[in-house]
Amino acid sequence: MTQPRELVAFAEAAVDQVEELFRSGLGAPPAHFKGEGDFATEVDLQIEQQLRLHLTQLTGIEVYGEESTSFGGDDAAEFGSTMWVVDPIDGTANYSAGNPLCGILVSLIHEGAPVVAVADFPLLGRRLVAADGMQLRSIGGPATGFDEARGHVGCSSHLPTDIFHEIRETGLRPRMTGSVGVDSAFVAQGVFDGVVNFSPHPWDNAAGALLIKAAGGIATDPEGNEWTPSSRGLVAGTPQVHAALLDIVARHR
Repeated sequence: MTQPRELVAFAEAAVDQVEELFRSGLGAPPAHFKGEGDFATEVDLQIEQQLRLHLTQLTGIEVYGEESTSFGGDDAAEFGSTMWVVDPIDGTANYSAGNPLCGILVSLIHEGAPVVAVADFPLLGRRLVAADGMQLRSIGGPATGFDEARGHVGCSSHLPTDIFHEIRETGLRPRMTGSVGVDSAFVAQGVFDGVVNFSPHPWDNAAGALLIKAAGGIATDPEGNEWTPSSRGLVAGTPQVHAALLDIVARHR
């Protein structure tokens, strides 16, 4: 496989190609319902199709996306050792409502670990890029670094209520953006100090896991093991906040 540092340029080029479509489609209505209140817009499908085309043409590596691939949990073992994983619009409900807390997530998974990550948030003017062998590159927003005294934690809207309450009761400050990609990016930028979700889908968490590690944080599954495409969620953040979140999750497992 080509070195991850070289593949970053291809990932960014593919994202660049769909940014304008992302901006112009803001507010697109639900078009394809996936159950349990989850849906995709026509823009989700168009962006994923273009990302697939660009990444395949540029790298020859297979692409798996949220809107066209049944992928996650134990199914991850059925796929090749190297693959692009894309979420064309992370935070689709936000996007459809005109909420700018949404973005494009592209990651490359090689031998069970993310090695390239691009998280782009066109409506926020932020982009984060990481790869094995390179430092985190963060464009837009503050570059404040970690400050565990704040204790802000990004929480998925699907987080069990008892875990949410205990996070608050321990002195941490839960924050709910409606986008797991935004949550993880905010940790990498030092806006949040931790993040927790139980999404089994690698397109939700692959990019975030690498970005947070590149920023000097810790990223694991909810049991404290190294994050992999088959992980059932992500717990990440500064060492202190990560440890506190693991303890809370373990008590309510």
